[in-house]
Amino acid sequence: MDSSTMENYTYNSLTLQLEGLMVTNTNKYPVFLFLLLAYVFILIANVGIVILIWTDRSLHQPMYLLFCNLSINDVMGNSLLVPRLLADILVPPSERLIHYYECLMQAFTTHMFGTNSHTVLMIMAFDRYVAICNPLRYATIMNSKMVIKLTVSAWGVSFVLVAILLGLTIRLNRCRTLITNPYCDNPSLFKLSCEDVFINNVYGLAFTVVLLLSSICSIILTYSKITAACLTSNSKSLNSKALKTCSTHLCLYLIMLVSGLILIALHRFPQLPEYRKISAILFNIVPGSLNPVIYGLQSQEILKCLSKLFHLKRVIPSF
Repeated sequence: MDSSTMENYTYNSLTLQLEGLMVTNTNKYPVFLFLLLAYVFILIANVGIVILIWTDRSLHQPMYLLFCNLSINDVMGNSLLVPRLLADILVPPSERLIHYYECLMQAFTTHMFGTNSHTVLMIMAFDRYVAICNPLRYATIMNSKMVIKLTVSAWGVSFVLVAILLGLTIRLNRCRTLITNPYCDNPSLFKLSCEDVFINNVYGLAFTVVLLLSSICSIILTYSKITAACLTSNSKSLNSKALKTCSTHLCLYLIMLVSGLILIALHRFPQLPEYRKISAILFNIVPGSLNPVIYGLQSQEILKCLSKLFHLKRVIPSF
């Protein structure tokens, strides 16, 4: 085989190699079991909450319908990531091969998951703001049309931002085949190129900064107005309701923000690749596992529906 044929063979190769997690033979099965149990829990908890909200008419409120977006996002984000991770743990690193188009799909889903986490929590914050600061106009403002508009805007903005991000990467020619990550994402893909990736770095940085700033600013602004409304209100029931629903929302936001910032920070320390890989996996798994638990336990309506459901199941066999 001459040198030109060899060059064509490695240039823009459609078969890529995933470095994955560097787990020893003794750690292989505990890590596999942990990820499998976490994934099963994420699926059952999130899909269960979505089914419960859609089937129980008493939960057809904007707050719960908007939360469904978060559950769907958690299932989507983990379903394209964890099964692939589980498969890779059981094979040696040299056999962890992935097709370029599958890698692109995984990168797209990964970035959609991260972006959606911010946009969905932003529209949920708007819902809490209207409920507490404009309680008399809540039903008028947060009607079914508004819920659909907010949902479409949250997913639409994420889709456009991520499509541009990956569009800039697809245009590059690739001269490498190793993805130094447990799964595919945009930086891993554009690092395969030997071309100038300045535009990719600038857009990637601008994307992250704009998303983080807009989400942090909207949360601060919303909660400042909610706090002001609670301080000027003499209604104990309003303050109690605000504290419950807002503490849940804020808790979800902080979990997502902290896990994301840890991942961003670890990218600045190339000498800690394994910590970065673990944090990249936990960025998906931790919010996906905690969101339904925190929201389910804090929401009286969801707890009531669950207790009703389990009570019904206990009663049925006695007939």
